[in-house]
Amino acid sequence: MTQTTETPARDAGDGSSTPPGAPRRRTPRIHRAWFVAAVTFVTIIGAAAFRSLPGLLFDPLNDDFGWSRGTVGLAVSVNLALYGLTAPFAAALMDRFGIRKVVAVALVVIACGSGLTVFMDSVWQLLLCWGLLVGLGSGSMALAFAATVTNRWFTERRGLVSGILTAASASGQLIFLPLLSWIVDTYKWRPAAVTVALAALAVVPFVWLLLRDHPADVGQKPYGSQEFVPKPPPVPGAARRAITVLFKAARTGPFWLLAGSFAICGASTNGLIQTHFIPAAHDHGMGPRAAASLLAVIGIFDIVGTVASGWFTDRFDSRRLLAVYYALRGVSLLFLPMLLAPDVRPPMIFFIVFYGLDWVATVPPTLALCREQYGDDSAIVFGWVLASHQVGAGLVAFLGGVARDVFGSYDVIWYASGALCAAAALMVLVIRRAGTVPGAVAVSG
Repeated sequence: MTQTTETPARDAGDGSSTPPGAPRRRTPRIHRAWFVAAVTFVTIIGAAAFRSLPGLLFDPLNDDFGWSRGTVGLAVSVNLALYGLTAPFAAALMDRFGIRKVVAVALVVIACGSGLTVFMDSVWQLLLCWGLLVGLGSGSMALAFAATVTNRWFTERRGLVSGILTAASASGQLIFLPLLSWIVDTYKWRPAAVTVALAALAVVPFVWLLLRDHPADVGQKPYGSQEFVPKPPPVPGAARRAITVLFKAARTGPFWLLAGSFAICGASTNGLIQTHFIPAAHDHGMGPRAAASLLAVIGIFDIVGTVASGWFTDRFDSRRLLAVYYALRGVSLLFLPMLLAPDVRPPMIFFIVFYGLDWVATVPPTLALCREQYGDDSAIVFGWVLASHQVGAGLVAFLGGVARDVFGSYDVIWYASGALCAAAALMVLVIRRAGTVPGAVAVSG
């Protein structure tokens, strides 16, 4: 028998060489991790369609059913809170069942929840469909998904990749918000809800056919790694692990500072601007389509700001970056009540551009701090930090509607949120580096 010797695969320096004992593969010109990141980006864009709709529903639902802004805000609040509270369990489920299965099921749940709203005629049905179903599905598609993909597939450029994937949500808003606004204005709100359902379903084939759970599934190293990383076995007890990680992290100071500051982040973005900007602008005589276009512009600059923030996170102290982001956001909110008018004026455009650059620029440095403090458990810890983000968003989504019903304007909410952002800037500055606080990195394992 003739014995042949196989030449080891050449290491291209990008983590793409074949490990010893694995089937030989041609070294790709572009690492597979970038294709996985691209599929993740498209997936988050498709799921982001639902996030563009709540701000457009306040007046149509009031016209059709007589529901107050506080009532509709309650459904949005449940949605946002479940979005966050589901995230850490979803991260653990991805460790148990794989990314692909969890994300595909989540997209189907989102589609069902949005599609069923066309048949509702009671508040409890709004809470069930838009609050419970869409909240649970979207929570499984939350930023913990992006964190899991980034942690598994990349050891270099993690800040940049997390920034790009975070920007996907803004890209979805940019694509869908003007379209949904036009549909609501032309054909009422039900066709818009169906559009959201179809958008979520359209992404499912891409996830199932193209997304892979781990670099070892295709015989590659993570991008930038010098060593092959075997695929870990499924982790049983997803719910137990998520709770265990929470209790361990909760014994450390950085967790509460990250969770508290990120709750304020959610309150001042998803809960405030995304939910209430359109009805607030309408109060000042601006048409819903013009206000929706302004939110879409926020989405444009959000992409720029978040990707840039990822690049900065790879190079600068995440604590100082977060402090700057929160402080600037707080200042901008204090000026907003003076900028709202029936038409779009230059100061409002400046606010939209400025706020867009800062919108979710906080995510890459927050994720980096979770990774620095909590190691292998960072995706689940970030899921709990994200839960606080969405609880903050949910509270303001509800309280903002109540404040509008009680005071007749949103001014008190703008000012309170600006003050909270100043507090968040101080909170992140006192987070110490991992290893300087006892127990700060003791949650892994």
